[in-house]
Amino acid sequence: MYLPEDSGGRAATGAVMPEPSRPHKRALWWALPVAGVALLGAWRTIGAGGDAPPPPPPAQVTVSTPLIRNVAEWDDYTGRFRASQSVEIRPRVSGALDAIHFHDGDIVRKGQLLFTIDPRPFAAAYREAQARTQSAATALALARADVARAERLIADEAVSREEVDSLRARVQSSVAALAAARAQADARRLDVEFTRVRSPVTGRISDRRVDVGNLVSGEGSGAGTVLTTVNALDPIYFEFDGSEALYLKQQRAGRQGAEVEIRLQDEPAYRWRGRVDFTDNAIDRGSGTIRGRATVANPNYFLTPGLFGNMRLGSGRSAPALLVPDAAVSTDIARKTVYVVGAGDKVVAKPVTIGPLVDGLRVIRGGIGKQDRVVISGVQFAQPGATVKPVIGRIVAQPATDAGVISADPPASQATFAG
Repeated sequence: MYLPEDSGGRAATGAVMPEPSRPHKRALWWALPVAGVALLGAWRTIGAGGDAPPPPPPAQVTVSTPLIRNVAEWDDYTGRFRASQSVEIRPRVSGALDAIHFHDGDIVRKGQLLFTIDPRPFAAAYREAQARTQSAATALALARADVARAERLIADEAVSREEVDSLRARVQSSVAALAAARAQADARRLDVEFTRVRSPVTGRISDRRVDVGNLVSGEGSGAGTVLTTVNALDPIYFEFDGSEALYLKQQRAGRQGAEVEIRLQDEPAYRWRGRVDFTDNAIDRGSGTIRGRATVANPNYFLTPGLFGNMRLGSGRSAPALLVPDAAVSTDIARKTVYVVGAGDKVVAKPVTIGPLVDGLRVIRGGIGKQDRVVISGVQFAQPGATVKPVIGRIVAQPATDAGVISADPPASQATFAG
């Protein structure tokens, strides 16, 4: 605000404005050139396109040469388990069901009693057949006595030869009648035994299909009533389909009873062992596959029919192979790629041919060499042509898992193999 001054140079209010000191004025004058130089330098840097910021350091990745091991050759299949024997329990005689002698789902032994059918009608029929047998035996004895008397009188010509021949024919007829009576008695005795239905195999039984008191039909009246089923599970079968190429490979190898290893869906390792005991006699024209079967021991009945499994069929040969962690293999549409660190620490992508998983590591059948430095950790930072900072690591096999373990070590001149 402007304040009028009086004649003495003072403001109208009587206040006197202090005069700035001369050293303060000098500081202001020197600061202005310095600020101008700084603004000019910044304008030159921005407007004239000065030096770019320094590039980021190269990404660090863990590398190792492939693990070299003798690996058995396997072919992979899928299939399902099937009972080695599956029996439908049906009665052989008709009648009323008297008793059930098992609990649903039990393990039953061969010959164990399962069902009882009312035996009284069959016991009566058996006694009747026994009586007929006795009658036939008596008739035979009488016929033989008549023949004996006639043969003594034939020398005195007291009887004719025709009568003697007739008596001998009656003996033969009595013999046949006795045999028929005995066979009928045996049949009736079997009917009595068939009223006690027993398990024909050892295995796990299903639930009962008929309750006590119901009438059941035997084999003589059609197919018969299904009472239950029993599956023999030790050993158990594993059925699979193989391609024509795999069939030819196994045939040319000339191996019979090849060993197999099977893994269930929730298992990380192949823990079940067996042998191939059957190959079908023809290749299916529609699918181009052939059916095979392996026998697997199952003493605790853990495996059950219908379970799905992955199977490896060994060829009986082993050869040196290169192994890397499965995570080190990248998939590009239908191509498998492994990143290696080459000259000048630059990343190179190499297409590879892969094999099966062995002890959690992937077999590499072609595409890389045993001296290549494979990126086993930090694959996401490995871009073809990029420069990286490699850190030497090691590849460790783990038989109990499906994934290789990767551990980084301090830099060294060579990777350490463990497995």
